[in-house]
Amino acid sequence: MKLYYLSLSGHSHRARLFLSILGADVEQIELGGGDLRTAEFLRMNPFGQVPVLVDGDAVIADSNAILVYLAKKFDRKDWLPESAVEAAAVQKWLSVAANEIANGPCAARLITVFKASFDPEDTIAKAHKVLRLVEQALAGRDWIAAKGPTIADIALYSYTSHAPEGNVDLSDYSNIRSWLARVEALPGFLPFAETPVGLRASAANG
Repeated sequence: MKLYYLSLSGHSHRARLFLSILGADVEQIELGGGDLRTAEFLRMNPFGQVPVLVDGDAVIADSNAILVYLAKKFDRKDWLPESAVEAAAVQKWLSVAANEIANGPCAARLITVFKASFDPEDTIAKAHKVLRLVEQALAGRDWIAAKGPTIADIALYSYTSHAPEGNVDLSDYSNIRSWLARVEALPGFLPFAETPVGLRASAANG
């Protein structure tokens, strides 16, 4: 099994974090930005995006699809529940990770880390909108979709934890901050590489 990734990609971190928690035997291949445009890589993923998981003849692109694949491959029903209610909840939050989180905290971070040409005010507003919803959803519960951690928590973690790099302040979200700490306390937790930008840079220099 091989995983192709970029270290500063939160999408890549989702896959790497889950692999680490599972203790899976995988060869991890770090790429540079230019590698995503090569013919070899585009044969694996025509969208030119990381991560990509290769397991024998199976080539899985898209971070959330990789989470589902790994949970199924290793028969981890604790991480991908089969009950109708919990499975639906996991799917809902995977969709949030792919949409609202991507257009909010992720996009805000892309501006500071990768100089993306998004509107900072707009992306920060979108980030706080989805974070308020996550904060409400975590009220009175430890995990976002079920009684225990699931791949939904993994999908939400990376860009939420690094939202301050995109100038998105987490200080008003006590439920989220407690939840982040619970994820970080999981056996096999793998930290997401930090960059000295955004609010973290301000805190470091303060």
